[in-house]
Amino acid sequence: MTEKENYLRAARFEYPDHIPMNFVINAACYENYPQDALFELMERHPLLFPGFAAPPLPFVPDYPPIARKSQPFRDDFGCIWKTAMNGITGTVTGHPLENWDAFEGYQPPDPNICTGIGPADWEKTRARIRDDTEHFPMGGLRHGHTFLQLCDLRGYQNLLFDMADGEPRLFRLIEMVENFNMGIVKNYIDCGVGGMGYAEDLGMQFGPMLSPEHFRKYIKPSYERLMRPAREKGLLIHMHSDGDIRTLAGDLIDGGVEILNLQDLVNGLDWIKSNFFGKTCIELDIDRQKITRFGTPADVDALIREEVASLGSKAGGLMMVYGLYPGIPLENAAALMDAMEKYMGYFR
Repeated sequence: MTEKENYLRAARFEYPDHIPMNFVINAACYENYPQDALFELMERHPLLFPGFAAPPLPFVPDYPPIARKSQPFRDDFGCIWKTAMNGITGTVTGHPLENWDAFEGYQPPDPNICTGIGPADWEKTRARIRDDTEHFPMGGLRHGHTFLQLCDLRGYQNLLFDMADGEPRLFRLIEMVENFNMGIVKNYIDCGVGGMGYAEDLGMQFGPMLSPEHFRKYIKPSYERLMRPAREKGLLIHMHSDGDIRTLAGDLIDGGVEILNLQDLVNGLDWIKSNFFGKTCIELDIDRQKITRFGTPADVDALIREEVASLGSKAGGLMMVYGLYPGIPLENAAALMDAMEKYMGYFR
């Protein structure tokens, strides 16, 4: 069974060969850990990094424009990004529509030539999808495509006041952002993807970033319209959101999400199991705040075993992903790689 077939079977409860495991190393790590040690770990874990061969040292990553230290970046919407660490996605510090007076003359970007945070080459994307027969072909909107894009344009506090006040121009702004996003969705569909991702952080450490009532009024209808073309084509619908999204998750599933990527300990394993086990595929975002940061390698192994035992089944419905960032002890990163490879076949 290929990884492509295994992914689809896990998503649709069709008895995959193993639990899809994804270990992502943030580019900032290459300036904060010994590079030879990182590459040695990757070579030791061929199930997580198939075919990996260490590049010559020193390795210099190609940081995306929104993650370059001391280099403010203006994106396609006119938002200004700044970061304090190479590789870490920055924060928007310049909001082009902070004042509504700028709205009437504002021109949104063109989805045929850009993604919102950089140029797009749809012919190249189509060729890449056509030629990659190993991996499941996913397209996706940029992270933060709707709610966070509105925050970037208006500023978070201004946006919440807009929602609370019923600002009439807000619906026009949402329509503008949605039209751009719809262009991206349709371009990916035309490129022949098998699934679409709609990544957007909606949660804080406790509770969501906006009220469920405002989410349902302003954001959910746009989500549903953006997912509809992909659903009509039978594509997988993937949604990622960091933070505590317990009061919003039901609305996301209503909108058509088939694979929900959410954080494990922030939302709670018991809550995740009681709401989604056997019904919706969970891509579990493994803890980066507590156990992998402050625990021992044995604690890390126990966490992965518990999560697999609690949320996994032979039928599928579980995927797991971990993002390594600076600050995690390297021995815990090694233990996590070991555990992900050890338990991916737990239900064979």
